[in-house]
Amino acid sequence: MENLSADKTNRLKFILPLALLLLCLIIDQWIKVYVKTHYWPHQQIPLLGKWFELYFIENNGMAFGIELGGSLGKFLLTGFRLAVSGFGAWYLWQSMKKQAPMGLLISIALIMAGAIGNIIDSVFYGVLFAGKNDYTGGWFQGQVVDMFHAPIYHGFFPNWFPIWGGQEFTFFSPIWNFADACITVGVAIIIVGQHRFFPHQKEGKGEDSESQTQPESDSSEEIVKSESEPPQPQG
Repeated sequence: MENLSADKTNRLKFILPLALLLLCLIIDQWIKVYVKTHYWPHQQIPLLGKWFELYFIENNGMAFGIELGGSLGKFLLTGFRLAVSGFGAWYLWQSMKKQAPMGLLISIALIMAGAIGNIIDSVFYGVLFAGKNDYTGGWFQGQVVDMFHAPIYHGFFPNWFPIWGGQEFTFFSPIWNFADACITVGVAIIIVGQHRFFPHQKEGKGEDSESQTQPESDSSEEIVKSESEPPQPQG
């Protein structure tokens, strides 16, 4: 019975991360294609009043609209994404084979889903949507589709505030997509659960310290024992 339960757990550690990765990837691409085919760039639609809205933009860059300029920057960024995704796929597979904690597998799957989702935009959208929304077209020249905007607070820095005093600001100003959210959640899970996911590092330090202190305790016990024993008579 225990063997059957262990086999079931082992199978789940292969199935669930891959299923989650695929599901998040489908959701991400469905949202992007729907927004891209039903709205025009910079169109804004309130979803939860003024605190959360659909704001359709396209960018050449990284998460939350950060960009690298020019075609060369676009190629470099996409190549970097592909390299990171390749390493992530290898690391996820190795972690599944080693039966890593489920939380770690889920976090890696979320990060991978987000990275692959934005790679699809960069690699294929320049060809699939050539001629639409001012696309010039071309492989690896697609723009990443962002659509979620959560300007929780909009106001001005107080005049006494250093550097930005009196200037207008918005919190939270970046525009993001579902893939960015997957990456953020995956990284957050790793940060919160790092002591549980990587316990061997702490245990290794503990073992080293015990091995170093053990001889000292033995020697101190011998000294105390020798002092407490009476001297033996001679002759």
